[in-house]
Amino acid sequence: MQVPVSLPSSPRPPAAPPRVRLSDRVRLVRNVLPPLIILVVGLVEFLISRLNSVQGEQWAHLLFYGLVGPAVTYYSVEWIAEGTRARERAERELRDLYGQLSISHARLQAVQELMRDLGGAPDMGAVLEVAARGAVRVTGATHATLSVPGGLSGSARGDTLLSAPSAALHPLAVRLPGGGELLLHFETPPSPDTHALAQALASEVTTGIEAARQRTLDLMTLYSVDQSIRAERNMRRLLSRVTRTMAERVGADARAAYLSDQDGVLRLEYAQDRRGEAQGGMPAPPFAAEVAASTLPLITDGLPASEVFPDVRSVLGLSMRDEEGLVGVLVFGHHDAGAFDDARLPLLALMAGQATLAVRNARAYLYSEELAIGDERARIAREIHDGVAQSLAFAALKLDVVARQLHSDPVRAESEVKDASALLREQIREVRRSIFALRPIDLERYGLLETARRYVLDFGEQNGVRANLDVSGEIHLSPGDEAVIFRILQESLNNVAKHARAREVSVTLHGGMIVTLRVQDDGVGFDPEHVSGRVSSAGGLGLMQMRERIQARGGQYRILSAPGHGTVIEAEMPQA
Repeated sequence: MQVPVSLPSSPRPPAAPPRVRLSDRVRLVRNVLPPLIILVVGLVEFLISRLNSVQGEQWAHLLFYGLVGPAVTYYSVEWIAEGTRARERAERELRDLYGQLSISHARLQAVQELMRDLGGAPDMGAVLEVAARGAVRVTGATHATLSVPGGLSGSARGDTLLSAPSAALHPLAVRLPGGGELLLHFETPPSPDTHALAQALASEVTTGIEAARQRTLDLMTLYSVDQSIRAERNMRRLLSRVTRTMAERVGADARAAYLSDQDGVLRLEYAQDRRGEAQGGMPAPPFAAEVAASTLPLITDGLPASEVFPDVRSVLGLSMRDEEGLVGVLVFGHHDAGAFDDARLPLLALMAGQATLAVRNARAYLYSEELAIGDERARIAREIHDGVAQSLAFAALKLDVVARQLHSDPVRAESEVKDASALLREQIREVRRSIFALRPIDLERYGLLETARRYVLDFGEQNGVRANLDVSGEIHLSPGDEAVIFRILQESLNNVAKHARAREVSVTLHGGMIVTLRVQDDGVGFDPEHVSGRVSSAGGLGLMQMRERIQARGGQYRILSAPGHGTVIEAEMPQA
């Protein structure tokens, strides 16, 4: 059994005797001294009167009034003077204390201004310059140099004529807690208070530098996410890039993305952990459903975490929402419990918002592709039905007639066979033109000029016409503008092949403030007023749609043609 033992407390120092205030001393002297003098004088006079000798009385009066009176007066005044000196000392101490408090207040205000300026610095270089100027202002140093790992540094000087520190100055070097050094120079040796102030200042500067590093890292992360999702059309590749960037930001070991399908059911679209990528399509675990129902990021440990990822003890979930509702859920896992307690949730929520927009764009693109493919299939089926199929059916009828006339009228049968053969060759050329026009073109790989050169060359060979391309000037269009110019070239040449019956076609591309595409043929021409809605076989654009595409990007589209005089198509696109 343990017995509690009380340790004796250390003895307190004896209390100082209470000091009497000067006003109390003066009041005491004023009230006590006159009666006391009267009493003493009366007593002395009484005693002197008892003396029998006149000479003795004179010496007694001289002794009392000449010695005792002045002595009493001296000590009384000295007592009052001591109080006066004490008050003066107190006043000096108060003035010194006020001066020290004023200096401390000025330094504290300078430190506050420094921290405010550090928070407003746009980058690391500006942070170092602001910190160096603040160190000079706070400590009164003549020069200050702040350096951090990586070769970055900032310097400043105070009210001095020296452009750089000299040997006559007194240096003070302070190590920064996060790495780096703050070097100060003073005209006089720095005091211990200055040492302490420099240490405290180094800690505050380190906080500002770390905040700047964090801001820079956040901006780099957001830029990385933006670059990874820009114009990405493959959903799994998009989610892989986004989740990888976010996982690296929080140090996660596993990541997954669940998207809401057309029925509103969350299903796994992409997942990866230490075992590799997982197969998509699986329903979401309960934790992902909780995240979907919440508008805030959620963190869980233990069993709910292991239901999301095996061998994971902590899971962070972020919902992807926009004005249309829930898009999906992003989940990140870590093998340590509590790994996401210090995660920067606002930044992650912002990145989840970027991912939401990217998923919506990717889905819209996939939907538009499906619509375009459906429209293209319907167009091809219509053209085959109205063109090739009917021509082939007509050729088949001719051959049936030939079979019946082969013995009765061989001459006419031979003529019908020639007509059917010519029709079949024409339809073969039409099919080849359609296949050539529908062939995929790698515009992103080769660029506009090389792709146009190859296309014009192949067009001439495929259609038996003389085709040439002339390029002049500087052409620097955006990828989207290049695609529009090339599609207009493709549509224009396809119309030449189908309708112009031309022997020669000339294509020119001229660059400058405006990029001009000109396609001219020597064919039969047409009246633009009567065929403005004509549709080609290269993608169903037609003349009206080509005009709308180029005008939507600030350009102009013109058609110059007349029956028997060929056709000129001009498209102009402003160049950035």
